[in-house]
Amino acid sequence: MRVKTIVTLAALLFFGTAFAQDNGISWDSLSDGQREVLGQLEERWDSLPAERQARLLRGAERWDGMSRQQREAARARFTSWRELSDERRQQIRERAEVFRDLPPDEKRRIRNNYRKFREMNRDRRQQLRDRYKRMTPDQRQRLRDHLRNRPRPAGRD
Repeated sequence: MRVKTIVTLAALLFFGTAFAQDNGISWDSLSDGQREVLGQLEERWDSLPAERQARLLRGAERWDGMSRQQREAARARFTSWRELSDERRQQIRERAEVFRDLPPDEKRRIRNNYRKFREMNRDRRQQLRDRYKRMTPDQRQRLRDHLRNRPRPAGRD
């Protein structure tokens, strides 16, 4: 039952909005695997908004397609998410919304920078984190402004 709860909540938190018919998705139209994952929602399924049903269904389909290792990783991420304060979760949601609204080239640039950061060796990443933490709020803002406004070579993100 704990896995079902985790999957249901993870689907609500992590999977994007999908579209459903105005009248929603009937419980009987779900596959056996989907019903198993979403079982705790059976009693109130018909009262859920169609958009939420579609998101949950998409999450259940994704869960069903995961390997054991992927499911364990998803559980670990969800556990970490639950341990965050309400304020921190709200901050993450707001930043995700801002990211979703960015133009594709800006998203690509951010993803590339994140990938480069993750590919750095652990010591270099820690050095950069430590240096950033030692900055004053004003210095951090100047750095963000500088990085945002710097000229970029043509054809590079």
